[in-house]
Amino acid sequence: MGIAPLLPGPLGFGTAPLGNMFRAIPDAEATATVEAAWDHGIRYFDTAPFYGAGLAEIRLGEVLAAHPRDSYVLSTKVGRVVLDDIENPTTRDLGEKGGLFEHGRPNRMVNDYTADATLRSIEDSLDRLKTDRLDIVWVHDIAQDFYGDQWLAQYETARTGAFRTLEKLRDEGVIKAWGLGVNRVEPLELTLDLDEPTPDAFLLAGRYTLLDHSRALQRLLPAAAEQNVDVVVGGPYSSGILAGGRHFEYQEAPAEIIDKVERIKTLAERHGVGIKAAALQFSLAHRATAAVIPGATRPSRIAQDVAALEERIPDGFWSVLREEQLIAPDAPVPSAH
Repeated sequence: MGIAPLLPGPLGFGTAPLGNMFRAIPDAEATATVEAAWDHGIRYFDTAPFYGAGLAEIRLGEVLAAHPRDSYVLSTKVGRVVLDDIENPTTRDLGEKGGLFEHGRPNRMVNDYTADATLRSIEDSLDRLKTDRLDIVWVHDIAQDFYGDQWLAQYETARTGAFRTLEKLRDEGVIKAWGLGVNRVEPLELTLDLDEPTPDAFLLAGRYTLLDHSRALQRLLPAAAEQNVDVVVGGPYSSGILAGGRHFEYQEAPAEIIDKVERIKTLAERHGVGIKAAALQFSLAHRATAAVIPGATRPSRIAQDVAALEERIPDGFWSVLREEQLIAPDAPVPSAH
């Protein structure tokens, strides 16, 4: 198990913004952003049918189709099937994430974690991505933030449907790895306790960042490392608030989060540290994490991400963050040496 040997490096590209998350992005801008990621050496791309009802997959596929398939690693997700039927994107029930992709395609999406839907979702994704195979497949969003009190029922459907289907596809060599892609730690902790099926990795969005990491540190990340289940950190900028944006948890950031970010920024400036560098390098410092996949919708942001990963951060910066109780006392941090 584990996907670290499969990944081309610690920095990937998350395509949720390309599904018109928060705003309608021109096709040319989306294309230029993916091309910028490629030109800066990024070779791991993550997407999902959920991102704009297939829009992100379509946009990503247009660019990647120009490159040899063996030259990059590709992951997408199952759990939602995109239909030809049309609906109003602004009225979709997305749990705590209402309105997230209201600028995406109007195709109706249905939540379905059964075996048949998993296979259909993969076939549809292959068509949208213009490729013949996927490297990693994540089971998407089986957690409280989308399903509330019904999440365990959805999880059980996924366990007997999507999980076993993906495990079979991996064992047959159709895909190289599988896991869960969620915004909460509870389904991942539950999965680590299963005797079977056995995932290779998890994609955890927003739960191992500078702003929110204490819960993941308690049990999830140590257990994942012990079982050799690698963690890819999605949303390392906490929906954008750590990269100059206004959103946290996919909504307008509350006052206490804005205040915390300002405190971190002040300390970062005092130590000559870029807050993007702090965010990315913090998420990567734990032994369980294999990669970070920030998203972007502007080509210039890609160069910033690459530079942030290479920036040298003095040890004193992390010491001050601990002293100010801005990071957990037991959180691993990168060393400047």
